[in-house]
Amino acid sequence: MNTLREDKWLYTISSKQKLINLNFKEIWRYRDLIVLFVKRDVVTVYKQTILGPLWYFIQPLFTSIIFTVIFNDLASIPTGLAPAFLFNLAGITSWNYFKECLTKTSTTFTSNQNIFGKVYFPRVIIPIATILSNLIKFGIQLIVFILFYLYYFYFLDAQIYPNSSLFLFPVLVVIMALLGLGFGMIISSLTTKYRDMTFLVQFGVQLLMYASAVMYPISFFKAKLPRMSWLVEYNPLTTVIEAFRYMTLGVGDYSIDKLLYTFVFGIVIFLLGLIVFNRTERSFIDTV
Repeated sequence: MNTLREDKWLYTISSKQKLINLNFKEIWRYRDLIVLFVKRDVVTVYKQTILGPLWYFIQPLFTSIIFTVIFNDLASIPTGLAPAFLFNLAGITSWNYFKECLTKTSTTFTSNQNIFGKVYFPRVIIPIATILSNLIKFGIQLIVFILFYLYYFYFLDAQIYPNSSLFLFPVLVVIMALLGLGFGMIISSLTTKYRDMTFLVQFGVQLLMYASAVMYPISFFKAKLPRMSWLVEYNPLTTVIEAFRYMTLGVGDYSIDKLLYTFVFGIVIFLLGLIVFNRTERSFIDTV
């Protein structure tokens, strides 16, 4: 009589997961797939364009010029000792990384529904690949900022000096990634049922930029609208942008307490986004 033996499966795919499920071992197993998704995001975006990767440089530069003309030359918003163009370029460079992480992650389910419906892999790989591909773009734009920084420092004798807090710059990058990833996963999960969220994100990101002190110092906002200053002051993105300006240009509202608050806020949003994302991935294919 044959005895039945339980086979020991190498992998087990189940809809039953922990509330916070981030299996690093499984994610590492699919590292080659992450590389492929990163390559797809970086290479194919401007594949059939004339200027190609030059758009990585053009977008922040032209936006900084427009902000300088409108907000500094016309509206006379002060930027302290920092040159207005560098002030705006610093804000846009840091803002762009968060914005790209948020907008690209927020379409995870709708943009990849064909892939998700055909083959299994940890769904969180797509948001992770998005964060990494945008990190490459952020690095390119950061090089542009450094080049203009050196130009203003050596050739125009601008009074700009980096300070010792610059070593905390990686913390700012992590915070922006956590915020973009967390909010993006929440919105992506809601988009599977409510397609209006797609339009709301496009509109909301524009409003959020104005509430994040991208094109003005927070001290200016406090002086002009003291009763509404809390809207900007407690915005975690404002802390990131002001801290980046302080680290590189020596201007901005910066404190370790605010940075710690923003870091904790980013972790909470990321964990919340992960919970919502994991719950949605079980049944999203039926509603997307």
